[in-house]
This record gives sequence, structure tokens and C-alpha cells, in this order.
Amino acid sequence: MTTRHSFIQMTKLSNVRGRITYISSHAKQEHLYAVYETTDRSYWTELARCSQQEFKKSGVDGKCIEARELIIALPESLYEQGMPDMLLKSFTDKFKEKYGVECVAALHHNKRMTNFHIHLIFSERQLLAEPVIKTATRNMFYDEHGNHVRTKKEILDDTGNIRKRCKVIKKGEIYEKKLFTSKNTRFKQEDFLDEVKLFYTRMINRWVTDEKDRLTVFDRNGPYLATKKIGKNNPKTEQIEQDNKLRMDWNREVDRAIISEVPMDDILQIKKEHITEPIKRSIELYGNRPQRLALILNMAITELVLLISKVLETARAIRDKILNTDDANVDKTDIASHIIVDNKDNTSAIEEAPKVGEIKPAKEESFKDVVTEPAKAVAYQKIPDKPVMTPEAAAYPKFKKIKAELDNQNNLIFQAEQQRGNLEIELSDLKGLAKITRKAELQRKIDEKTDYINRLKIGLSNMVRNYGFENMNEFYLSYKESKGAYAYYQQKVEDWKKSYGNAGTEINKTEKVKQRLGRLQKNAEIVQNDNRQIKDTGAR
Repeated sequence: MTTRHSFIQMTKLSNVRGRITYISSHAKQEHLYAVYETTDRSYWTELARCSQQEFKKSGVDGKCIEARELIIALPESLYEQGMPDMLLKSFTDKFKEKYGVECVAALHHNKRMTNFHIHLIFSERQLLAEPVIKTATRNMFYDEHGNHVRTKKEILDDTGNIRKRCKVIKKGEIYEKKLFTSKNTRFKQEDFLDEVKLFYTRMINRWVTDEKDRLTVFDRNGPYLATKKIGKNNPKTEQIEQDNKLRMDWNREVDRAIISEVPMDDILQIKKEHITEPIKRSIELYGNRPQRLALILNMAITELVLLISKVLETARAIRDKILNTDDANVDKTDIASHIIVDNKDNTSAIEEAPKVGEIKPAKEESFKDVVTEPAKAVAYQKIPDKPVMTPEAAAYPKFKKIKAELDNQNNLIFQAEQQRGNLEIELSDLKGLAKITRKAELQRKIDEKTDYINRLKIGLSNMVRNYGFENMNEFYLSYKESKGAYAYYQQKVEDWKKSYGNAGTEINKTEKVKQRLGRLQKNAEIVQNDNRQIKDTGAR
């Protein structure tokens, strides 16, 4: 399967209002499917005014940047799913949630219907919690360049009139209004676009249903090491192959560390301290010597393996402690207490029960008794739709199943490593004649166990790729986000059930009571008519 890379482009906008009109207008766009805005259009008018004022104050040359725009290419299969509004809303809300800025987005096809994409315009500023408004305490004068001058004479012409484009702000008028924060410098940093590519690539991959539509992007700041491509007739082919093997060994340990729930900060710290910085120092001291890479990577892999073992052993100890505690806390009296019913409740139940031979009259129920006020209120209440499961939440059962398989494979590796460790300890403890007779056998078992462990690690990394993920980190991030979305959906459903879940039942009960009373009333009318006819016949 050919790897497809994601395409996301960022541009600076010097006319944000005009750009918003362009991307959101059916008159200007032949294939516009949806428009979604996190705030009203007046926000962008104020934002443009603020940006222009700040740019003017800075005195720099060039164009004022009022906002920024992302163009996000999407697989065609997302168009075929036919959920443009939900798709656009999800992509826009996730960006706002992550970066805390307002957005306007539009979902398009190009004229030839070959490029399905999102235009997402976002602000680099946020609204201030308390706007800063300055009022003139005296008349203020500004020349044609917008510079504040002290006296009115400085803006008058030879005839005593105010020159064109000069301005006077009278006492009591607002001369400065600040509604926004300064620009967030995060959006100007070089790695911001790389971060966004990773963010949206993972999101796209959660929406697609066909594995061939999955996208990839390599994160240079992530935990993995990139392998080098070997061209034809490369004289360093053998050296590059050896380097790539070590890089893949490191990447497999990273996969295992992630599924073992080693904190990402710890993995990145090991990569920095034992790979990035040592390579940099090695180049500075010895120049470019690829053969030194093997020593550096082997030491880094050893450090990561030790950390993984430590995390797994700690997790196992905690789990065993919890299980032992739960077993010790089982109390038979607690179980019996659930069987014994409260005496007070028993007494009330006995008092309400009829005595032997006594027939208690049934309580007369009128329609007023049956149809309670809450039920009447429910009958007239408009019930909102039940929460809809998002694609992220719907994917959770699949992710959960994959996670269970990965955990099982990781446990096999952990057990095999422990067995190999015991063999190595036994080998190091050999003395005398046993050192001669058993050394070869133990070494053979250690080598076999090592080969078995390596095959398990390769299988662990291949498992996520077989499910369509580039690596374990991509899977695990998708798994966590899907799990969170599923929990949020479950909570929404639970809240809906508590508020409206019985509403339909109450309405149905009310309707049934009405029907029953109507039927009884009709039967009573029939009986009355029959009695009246019998009386009339007897009278005749």
C-alpha cells in the first residue's frame, strides 16, 4: 500500500473580512458544502481594526497581518460519507479547543471536483476579559500620518483650516479602544505548522473508513528516529542498512514504551540525553563518523528498556496490591446486610397488607389522579433529540479491542524478558564444574529467548501497522481521544436519560389512561342507553 502524506498549507491574511466573504459565498464558490463560524462577523471587523491600529503604531513596513488561514486537504472518501456540516464543525471546534482562538471555516471542492478541502481562518488574538477603553480628558490632535501632536496649530494650513486627513478628538470622546490581547507568538514559530499537520492527520485518519485513505506525516520532534532511504549504487549501502536496523530497533522500543504507558516526556528525555545530544557532541569532537552511531543507539535502547521494565514492574506491583486488598476486605457481614431488610420498612409493609379474609376495596382512580402534573408538563414539553455518537466515539470499541491485543503481546514480551534475565543470572552464578558443563546450554537458551523477544517486538510494531496506523504513538493518541469522546458521549446520553428518558414513557402512559377512560365512558353510555330503552319498552 502506497503511503499518502497529508497536505496542510498556512497563509497570512491582510484582509480577513474579504477572505471570509470569499470562502463562504455560494456566489463565489461553485462547490461550497458547509460554512461554520465560532463567533459572529462583527468579531472579525473589530479584529481587523485592532490589527491595523497595532500595525500602525509599530511603524514597520509591509502589510498588516490580520489573521491566518489553513488549507487542509481531505481524502475524497470523506466527501462520499455525506456529513459535511458535522465534519466541518468537528475539525473547527477541535482547533478552537486546542488553541483557544475564534475560527471561520468552509468546506469546498475545487472547480474540477478533484480537491476536497477545508479553508480554516483563525485569529492570532483573543478577546480581553475586560476591554481597555481610553477617553480623552482634553481635545487631542493627530496629523495626516496619525501621529499625536500637542497643539491645534500643528494641524492647520496657511489659511487656518485643519489640513486634510488630520483629525481632532474632542474631550470626552474615546480615542483608544483595546478589545484583544497581543498576537500569540506560537502561530509564528517554525514548528507550528508541523504540529498542526500531526494534529489534523490523526483526526483525518479517525474519520476515514478505508485503510488506503489513511495519511502519514513524520514528526521530527517526536520520539521516533527516521530511517534513511538507500539509492541505487550507493557506496554506503551497508553502513546505512546497519544504521537503519538500529533506528528501527529504537523505534520498536518506543512503540513498546508507549503501549506500556511510559510518559512521553520521559521517552523524549531519553532521546535527547542519549541520542540527540551525544550525536551532536560526537560530530563536534570527531567529525562525521557513522560507526559511532551504533554505540550511541545501543546505549539509548538499553536505557529505554530499563525504563519500560521499571514501569511495568511498578504497574504489576500496584495491581497485585489492589487485588490482595480487595480479597482481604471481603466481609461476610457485609453480604448478610444486603439480605436483611430494614425492620421499619417491614412494619409498614405488614400494616398495609390486608388481613386474612379481608378484601380491601380498590382505590378509585380518576383521570386527575392518574395523569399527574409532571406528566402533563412532559406531554407539552418538546423533547430534544438523543445525543448522536461522533465518529471518534464510534471508533472506541475497535480501538479498545486493538489495545487489548497489544497489551497481551506486550505482556508476553515482559514475561520473556524476565525469563531471560533469570537465565543470565543463573549463567553469571555458575562456578566450578557447572561453569564448564552448563555454560553452553544456558547461553543457547539465552540466545533463543533473545530471538523470541525480538520476534515478539517486531510483531508488536507490525500489529498497529496492520490496523492502518503508522506507529504506536499515532494509535495511542487516537485511542485516548476516542476513549475521551466515547466517555463524553456516554455522559451526554446519561444526562439525556435523566432529563428526558422517561418522558416518552410518561406520555404513553397518559395516552393509555386516556384511551382506557374513554373506552369505559363509552361503555357506560351504551349501558345507559340500553337501560333507557328497556324502561321505555316497559312503559309502553
